[in-house]
Amino acid sequence: MRRLLNFGSLCIDNVYSVENFARPGETIASLGYEMFAGGKGLNQSIAASKAGADVYHAGRIGDDGVWMKELLADAGVDVDRVVVDAENPSGHAMIQVNAKGENAIVITGGANRCIRSDDITRSLDEFGAGDLILLQNEINRLDEVMESAASRGVAIVFNAAPMDERVASYPLEHVSTLIVNELEATGLCGEGNPERALSALQKRFPQAAIVLTLGADGVIYSDASSTLSVPGHRVEPLDGTGAGDTFIGYYLAELMRSGDVEKALRLANAAGAICVTRPGAAASVPSLAEVSQFLRD
Repeated sequence: MRRLLNFGSLCIDNVYSVENFARPGETIASLGYEMFAGGKGLNQSIAASKAGADVYHAGRIGDDGVWMKELLADAGVDVDRVVVDAENPSGHAMIQVNAKGENAIVITGGANRCIRSDDITRSLDEFGAGDLILLQNEINRLDEVMESAASRGVAIVFNAAPMDERVASYPLEHVSTLIVNELEATGLCGEGNPERALSALQKRFPQAAIVLTLGADGVIYSDASSTLSVPGHRVEPLDGTGAGDTFIGYYLAELMRSGDVEKALRLANAAGAICVTRPGAAASVPSLAEVSQFLRD
């Protein structure tokens, strides 16, 4: 089976339940507070591992985040490439979750933005053609990671989240799979309509498979030879944090296992739907057995 190296973020998520998001100048009392492990990288590694993939995680945490490394290991992820940085705190997020299950998130990079060139070399040394590397936009030196992975023949999967001005400077010609939501797609191509955005992204990145997630409306996919649309599932949302990450982990695990894009999209949609019915990010990722049962019901 192909191996998945996830060079990504690890964050301490501070989650505040609120009736409505705080407005500028407003102070509100939260209805509840919980702390979870998070970061797009960590969430996606746990999801891919729960879905059955052979997952290796690379990244940095502070002394305050050693418990997240242990959490990854307990989920079956190889954590030999996770560095404990004694000089910088772990990244963390402040997350408001409102009564509709929507979230508003502020992140600080911490150790996630302290990746060094030798981290990249050491992490990629044992990977080559046939392997995949999964990246998100929450660490520094992503251009170096992409160039190094491409030189080794490692297939690059890029989740362009969160979208910011750095993305345009990356060597995206090396990306083999681009995964975006509607906002990220608009940021990359300027198109707000999903179908037009998908077409624009395929023209801009003809070498890549494009996966455009649409939340409850499902997902659309396009590559050089095919286009697919898979509907979503209607559930009662509690917390949307981590749903996209769960989708990505499950999608890649099934794609690596079977090579069947449509099957992978359907499995990932179901996993994401279960995720939004639970609080937290990594804590809300369902097991493969739960997802399989959900699809049978």
